[in-house]
Formats: sequence, structure tokens, C-alpha cells
Amino acid sequence: MKHPETLERERPGDAARPAPSQPPRTSVPETLYEKRKGVYPQKIDGRFRRFKWLVMAITLTIYYCTPFLRWDRGPYAPDQAVLIDLANRRFYMFGIEIWPHEFYFVAGLLIMAGIGLFVVTSAVGRAWCGYSCPQTVWTDLFQHIDRFIDGDRNAQMRLAKAPWGPAKIGKRALKWSIYLLISFATGGAWILYFADAPALLSDFFAGEAAPVAYATVGVLTATTFALGGFMREQVCIYMCPWPRIQSAMLDEKSLIVTYKDWRGEKRGSLKKAKKNPELYGDCIDCNQCVAVCPTGIDIREGSQVGCITCALCIDACDRVMGEIGRPRGLIDYATLEDCKREAAGEEPRPVWKTLLHPRTVIYFTLWAAIGFALLFMLGTRTHTDISAAADRNPPFMRMSDGSIRNAYTVKLRNMEGRPRDMEITLEGLPAAVMWTDDMPREQAASRLVRTVPEDATLPLRIYVVAPADSHEQDVTFHVLALDPQGEEDRATIRFNAPES
Repeated sequence: MKHPETLERERPGDAARPAPSQPPRTSVPETLYEKRKGVYPQKIDGRFRRFKWLVMAITLTIYYCTPFLRWDRGPYAPDQAVLIDLANRRFYMFGIEIWPHEFYFVAGLLIMAGIGLFVVTSAVGRAWCGYSCPQTVWTDLFQHIDRFIDGDRNAQMRLAKAPWGPAKIGKRALKWSIYLLISFATGGAWILYFADAPALLSDFFAGEAAPVAYATVGVLTATTFALGGFMREQVCIYMCPWPRIQSAMLDEKSLIVTYKDWRGEKRGSLKKAKKNPELYGDCIDCNQCVAVCPTGIDIREGSQVGCITCALCIDACDRVMGEIGRPRGLIDYATLEDCKREAAGEEPRPVWKTLLHPRTVIYFTLWAAIGFALLFMLGTRTHTDISAAADRNPPFMRMSDGSIRNAYTVKLRNMEGRPRDMEITLEGLPAAVMWTDDMPREQAASRLVRTVPEDATLPLRIYVVAPADSHEQDVTFHVLALDPQGEEDRATIRFNAPES
């Protein structure tokens, strides 16, 4: 006869049982991952929903239309207002032109974007996620298409459970075709930022664009179609790292979408509440806040990773409270600190005081300081630049007459949309003369003048000859633009000579 423990281990499902040293499980999970439950947000109207409409209209208009905006930069520069010109290594944004050596401007903007996200999160929670995040914008757009084709929440749920037939296949084909069209337009708009938009658009449909353009559109079409059309809230809950980061940035003084449980509990239907008004709170458990949520969460369970702070639950709850004659604001933008104060019968703080959180002020101050620094650097930069590099082998040459020659690669940069004459002089070696590969040595002089084409860098091979008694020291190439602006720049470098 087998031991009772042996019989226990041989029962069905023993592979899922814990080891003898572990406490017994109350239930055995069938899978490591929870199956996705479909989210079918209900249509709602309110101030936050209208604000989402406004943000969606603005962001999509900016994204799709910006490549077609024109900006006159003169006859020598592209006239596209926003252009990332990878071939010529330029970045244009209206009147601003960023060169490769000025990449710190782009780095500064990226840092500002990151800190700006901290500012928004510290002030109003995940408002970026709820209104302006591309995943949110395109998901919201696709959900409106769902309602247009399939109907509102209940109709969508019925259609999802219905067997496949001609009607369901037709609706799915129509809806997915619209998804695909929007996704294709999204990928197509992206590549227009990297070349002249009208020309690239014509070449693309004529089959004459570069292969990378078709590959990029294909990848972005597929990702937009999958992420916005099907994965939706899963991107926000599982793929995006920001919900995890924001938890370290929120505290009881942060303004977030909050359910005031002290006022809403105990939940009960309107009939029960009328019979026992002292027993039940304001929440009638209508689940409208859950029905309108684009990620399918229940805000009444508290702050959670799935809440993107879109505040549609506030619109839904306020509407219900208005219909049953109870005060609005059961779900509201509030801080946990103010909720405790309000529960105790005190007046909540004004919103402006809530926003003046020390951490928010610090983030905003840092963000503004970086912005002002970039603006100052942008306003004081010149459009003339020079760089120099010395030959490493040999570092110098002794000429037949005893003089010492060094060779340098000097680059003159003209950052304006017109050709400019530039004068090069050498400081630090008064008796030295210079010449380049395009001129004979007999014409060597202490001053060289070259014409630098518009919006270009002119490389020069410059030879510097100094008297025989010259010693090793730092010298400076000085460039002066010979135009009314008179911009100048300097590059200091080592002049090599034999030891004394």
C-alpha cells in the first residue's frame, strides 16, 4: 500500500503542485499569462473628451501637414520648412539650420523633451500618455473608426462574439482597410521629413524612390496597423516603460485622476441608496467609468499602471452624477493629500497651489534653464567656422634652405545661403607664410583669401613655413568673413619644430 503523500503527489495536476516545503495554493493557474480581454470603450462627451478631440486634431494635422510647409531660405537652400537632410547632414526647422558640429542643439532638445515629460508627470500625472502620446492618438483614432463601422460598445461586443459570416467579414474587411490606409499614410508622412516632400511623393508613387523609402514606409505601416489597431492598451500596460518610471515621480501631492472612495463607498444601486441613504455612498456602481476607459481599467481600484490619465472616466461619472442629482467630482483630478483634507470637511487647495509643487518647480526651472541656454547659444552663434588638423606623419619637414614646414588640413565652413569670401591669417608666427595645393609656393603669403560656396564646407590643404630658428609652439588660424557682417572664428593648433 502506497504512502498517503505518494498518493497525493500522483493525483491529477500534480505537476502544478508546490513542493512540500511551500504553502499550499488555493488555486492552480492554467497559464502564466492572462488572456487579453477585449476593450470596447463607450462613446462619451464632456470637457475632457472634447479636449482629446482638440489635441488629436492638432497633433495629426502637424504630423501630416508639416512636410508640405514652405520656408524661403534664399536660392541656395531647400525651401521645406522642416527637413532632416541626411544626405547633406543638415537639419532645418523654419529659420533655424543645424549643422553636424552643432548636434548639441539636438541633444539639448531631447533633454528638454525628457525633462518636459517629468514636468508634466509631476504636475498632472500621465497627461502626456492620455492626450499626446502617438500610441494614444492613433489608438483613439482607430477606436472612433470602430464605432463608425461596428457601432458603440454593446454593438462591438455582440459583433466580436458573433460567428463569422458575410456581415462580420464585410465589416472587418472595411474596418481593417481603413486601418491600413491610415497606417500607410502615417508611414508615408514620416519619410517626407527626410527629403523634399512633393518630389519624394511623386517619386514614391512612380516607383522611382530609394529602396529605403519603401522599406521605411512598410515597417511603419505594419507597426501602426498592429500597435494602434490591435495591441492598443497592451502597449501602454506591458510594452511602454513610462508607467513604471512615473511611479517614482508621484506622491500624495501629485495631481492625478482619483476616485474619492470616502464619498463613493459603500456602492449600491440607486434604489438601494434611496431606501438606506445612510448606508450607501454616491457611487451607484453603474460601471460607466469602466465602460469609457480606453485601457479597460476600473479607476475605483486606485492608481494603477493601466491608467493613462485621459480623464474620460471623469466625464462619464460627472454625467451620471448630474442625472441622479448628486454632486459632481466623485472621480476628479485631485491629490491624495487634498482628498484627505476634503474627507475631513476642509476646503481643498486651489489648483494653482497644487501645481506649485517643489519638485514640479525644480523640474520646470531646469527645463526653462536649458531652453534659455539653447536660445542664447542659437542667438549668439556665428555662421562662420574654421577647424584645423595637423599632419601626424611627418610632424614637420626641414626644407633645403633650413626653414621648417608644417602641413594642416583646414576646413572653412560657410553656414549662410550665399557664397562668401573669407580671409585666413596665421597668428603666433609673425614671419611665417602659407600656401595651398591650388597655388605655387612662390605665391606664399601671410594672408589667404578663398571663396566658400553657399551652405558648404571648403577643405584646404595649407602648408606653413617658418624660419629655421622657429621653435615648437601653439599657433592660431584666424578666419574673417569679408562681408558687412564681418564674422570671424579661430582654431588653435600646434606648430611642430625640431628640438633646440
